[in-house]
Amino acid sequence: MLLYFIRKVLYGVLVMMGVISIVFMLFAILPGDAARMTQGQRTDVASLEAVRKEFGLDKPKHIQFLLYINDVSPISLNTTDSASKSKYNYFQLIPVSSTSAIVLKAPYLRRSYQSQKKVSDILLETIPNTAVLALTSMIFASIIGIALGLLAALYKDTWIDRASMSFAILGVSMPSFFAGILIAWVFAFLLGHYTGLNMSGSLYDYNPFNGEELQLKNLILPTLTLGLRPLSIIVQLTRSSMLDVMKMDYIRTARAKGLSPFQVVWRHALKNAMNPVVTAISGWFASLMAGAFFVEYIFSWNGLGKITVDALELSDLPVVMGAVLFIAFLFVVVNLLVDISYSLLDPRVKLN
Repeated sequence: MLLYFIRKVLYGVLVMMGVISIVFMLFAILPGDAARMTQGQRTDVASLEAVRKEFGLDKPKHIQFLLYINDVSPISLNTTDSASKSKYNYFQLIPVSSTSAIVLKAPYLRRSYQSQKKVSDILLETIPNTAVLALTSMIFASIIGIALGLLAALYKDTWIDRASMSFAILGVSMPSFFAGILIAWVFAFLLGHYTGLNMSGSLYDYNPFNGEELQLKNLILPTLTLGLRPLSIIVQLTRSSMLDVMKMDYIRTARAKGLSPFQVVWRHALKNAMNPVVTAISGWFASLMAGAFFVEYIFSWNGLGKITVDALELSDLPVVMGAVLFIAFLFVVVNLLVDISYSLLDPRVKLN
C-alpha cells in the first residue's frame, strides 16, 4: 500500500508539472503588457521597469518559466535576504551558499495585476464558498441519485423505472447554464412570491445594519442547478450496477439462505454495486469545483468560478493561472483518494 501511494503521488507530481507547463505556455503567448495591466496606461517608464523586474518579465521566456516553477514549487531555491523571507514566508531546509538555500514554502502564485493582493489570499477567500456549493450539490445528487437508481433497479420496467430514467436523460441533456437560467426564472421569478428565493446572491450577503449575514436560502437554487447533471449520471450508474449485481451467484445464495429482501439489497447488493457510483461521485465532486464557473456567474455566487471569470474579463492572468492550478491539484488529490477507497469498499480489489 505504501509503495502504491508513493507511486501515485509521483504520478500526481508529473501531472502537475505538465499542467504548469501548459498553463504557462498558453498565457505566455497572449498579447498585452502585464506591467501596464498592474500600473494602468498612465504611468512612467521607471515604474513599468520596476514591475517587469519584480515579476521577471524583463527576462527571456524560458527564464520566466523556471522562475514560475520555482515560485509554485513547495521546495525551491531562494535567496536568504529579508525581502525574500517576507515575500515567500519559507522554512530553510539546506543552505546552498551564504546568500541562498533550498527552502520549504507554500506555493507562491504571485500577485493580482489589479488588486495587488496575493493570488493565494484571493483564492482562500473564495474557495470555501465554492467548496460549500460543490459539497452541498454532491450530497444532494448522491442521496437522490442513489435512491432513484435503486428504486429503478428494484422496480424494473415499471412506471417508477421509466420516470427515473426519463428524469435522468433530461438532466444529462440540459446544459448547466441553461438549467441555471431556467431554475432561477421559475423558482425565483415566477414562484418567488411563494418560495422567497432570490435570483442571485452569495452565502454571505452584506446588510447595512448588521454587516455580513448568512443566507442559506441563496444556496438552494445553485445547488439544484449544479447537482442536476451528476444526479442524472448517478441514477443511471446505480440502476445499471444494481441490475448487474442482482444477477450474481452470491445474491442467489443469500436469498437461498432465507435473508429478507432488505438484507439482500442493503448488506450484499448495494455495497458491491457502489464502485462505479463512488468513482462518479468523486470525479464529479472535483468537476463541480471546476464546473461551477457558469453557475456561480449566473447566481452571483462569490466563489472560485466567479472571481476567475471576472479575472479573465480584466486580463488578470495570475489569478486565472492560480485558479487553474488549484483545480488541477484538486483532481490529482481526488483521484488518489478514489483509488485508495476502492480497496476499502470492495474486498475483491487489492492494492499491491
